[in-house]
Amino acid sequence: MLDATDTPVFAPATMQRSHGAGTLAIKHSGGRSRIDRLHQSGNAKIRIPRTHGHALEAVLINTSGGITGGDTLKWSLDGGPDTHTIVTTQACERIYRSTGETGMQQADIRLGDGSSLFWLPQETILFDRGRFRRELDVNLSGNACFLGLEILVLGREAMGETVDEGHFHDRWRIRRDGDLVHADDLRFVIAPENDMGGPARLGKNRAIATLVSVTPEDAESLDLKVTAVRTLLRDTEGGASRIGEDGKGKLVVRIAAPSSYLLRKQLIPVIRLFLGDHAMPKVWNL
Repeated sequence: MLDATDTPVFAPATMQRSHGAGTLAIKHSGGRSRIDRLHQSGNAKIRIPRTHGHALEAVLINTSGGITGGDTLKWSLDGGPDTHTIVTTQACERIYRSTGETGMQQADIRLGDGSSLFWLPQETILFDRGRFRRELDVNLSGNACFLGLEILVLGREAMGETVDEGHFHDRWRIRRDGDLVHADDLRFVIAPENDMGGPARLGKNRAIATLVSVTPEDAESLDLKVTAVRTLLRDTEGGASRIGEDGKGKLVVRIAAPSSYLLRKQLIPVIRLFLGDHAMPKVWNL
């Protein structure tokens, strides 16, 4: 019992955090790309829908319903030689309000010679006072091909939401046979004193996309693809550039739009151009 002079001592409250990790290895067998190994833990789940193409389609799921400060999510993908994989997400990723900590997502991708992987997650929605850091590390071997896409949306326009404060950091590193071929860091510190609507920032836009294609194609083939992308992006706030020489080239596309719907409408034809004979994931249908 406590007497009048005793003061009860309580342990400091701890916030519940979600931690998930999913690993998928793909092999070439019987003329198709198939599961070699699959492991999932915590709130990270991976589903493989039945498709009719020769590429394996993987759908990543965060069962916690979103990410907030202190949450972690890690995906590891290993495409063996001559495999073809399309990776997407079941839904948009939501970055909820944080009390100070930063949520974290990491994706580690390794591709063997002759393989290809299309990284096509749906939009990431940053809510007011959300804090999020995302890392994408890709290691290519031989003539492997990679297409990566990430989209950021500031709030849900249909709900009338605005983002007055927030923090977002997107970090890309792509290497081929150990040599760095692409490095990109995009960071937004959203605060009342920072005018995100300024002409040097987002202007009237609230949705942005970055798409990077790294292939062993020659300069002529890449130039033709750049021309095709620029034609698709005519009359939009988007652009495409080729960087690098034969066999080491890459194509970078950036698009901004006032809403996620308009961005997706502009982006889908560009994705289809890069997919070629592969089918678009069904979750991407408008």
